[in-house]
Amino acid sequence: MTSSPDSRSPSSLTTASDRETLTVLIAGATLLLVVHTLGRFFFTPLLPYLVEDGQLDAGQGAVVATWNYLGYLMGALLAIRWHRVDQIRVLLPLALLVHVITMLAQTQAEGVPLLSGLRWLNGVANGVVFVQAPALILEWLVLRNRAALSGLVYLGVSFGLLLSSGLVSLTSELLTGAERWWPAAILSIPLAWWGVHRLRRLDVPVRVAGTGIPTQTKGPLLDRGSLALFSAYAGAGLGYILPMTFLPLFAQAQLAKGDWLIDGSWLVVALATIPSVWLWNHLGARFGDLAALRVNFLIQLLGVLAAVLLPGPLGILLCAALVGSTFIGTVLLTQRIGRALHPHQGPRLSAALVALYGLAQMAGPWLAREWIMIGGTLETAFWIGVVALAWGLVFTLMVPEPEVWHSRG
Repeated sequence: MTSSPDSRSPSSLTTASDRETLTVLIAGATLLLVVHTLGRFFFTPLLPYLVEDGQLDAGQGAVVATWNYLGYLMGALLAIRWHRVDQIRVLLPLALLVHVITMLAQTQAEGVPLLSGLRWLNGVANGVVFVQAPALILEWLVLRNRAALSGLVYLGVSFGLLLSSGLVSLTSELLTGAERWWPAAILSIPLAWWGVHRLRRLDVPVRVAGTGIPTQTKGPLLDRGSLALFSAYAGAGLGYILPMTFLPLFAQAQLAKGDWLIDGSWLVVALATIPSVWLWNHLGARFGDLAALRVNFLIQLLGVLAAVLLPGPLGILLCAALVGSTFIGTVLLTQRIGRALHPHQGPRLSAALVALYGLAQMAGPWLAREWIMIGGTLETAFWIGVVALAWGLVFTLMVPEPEVWHSRG
């Protein structure tokens, strides 16, 4: 860059070639793939193998997952504190470095305490990147009148789930125990380097005074307009996390050893996510983000209900397909609705939503563990997700249309 972003004219900040836009979206998607699928969700298809290897049992798996989600929450809170563009350019590469180091360390981790600590630290990195990368890209797109493309960055999660499923399945007979983390750890290194190198160069002004572009304003994120949205999002975080953490283990408990759905359930989730980003991005643009979000919650609720009401292959397949095809849509639609309700909050709003989602996600495995400890089963623990998503669906009906909210007297 030959000049400071602060000195750019408004017109220079409102154009971008299709190639440049695609590169930026791919870079953001790559970072989400690294931290959210190779980091977080690699654990889900791996868990049945770790149980089989004798490294963990179901309750310990819930503990490890809870520590990871606690880290995710703390990472999102860090991103609320350091949300300015100049701060993002420092914290984003640091978080990715922490991700790579912890992934490599997990290949040597024996024992629940050490693995839990590493998963917590990896979750912190995940929370920071998951907030800051999409938020930075959204601001860049808004300045170029292309905000409707923002949801496409979550394609990284979609393809990452497919990649994580393939890496676990293809190496299941070659690796054992902590060694099973090696494929994700090695792949993270070049992908993280390229993605962060590209995003740190994004032309987003640190200060916009004098450019004619509105500055971000500090104000309450939680008001009558957003309270229902935040409440709904909390239900989504708790509702989706149980199948997204335990579905392969859930299948292992219900099906005969060697059944294709033990690994295949995660593959179905991954395949369902791939068209889902485009679908919900399109439905939101076509019919309105709020209307699309309500349909999204209903479908996701039916997916978790299928797992508990239709035990066996059919329920597992429906849960994998319906939850897999909706959960990323929940994220991108909620982020856009939130920004529409508070248009000048930018990355701070995104961080607050992710922090809330992280808190709800952390509660899911913990509640499942407590339920199992008092004699419940993993299958019946899925009712927690049903109740949470029903809660979320009710609150989506109370969210005001942003245009109506801003035109109130």
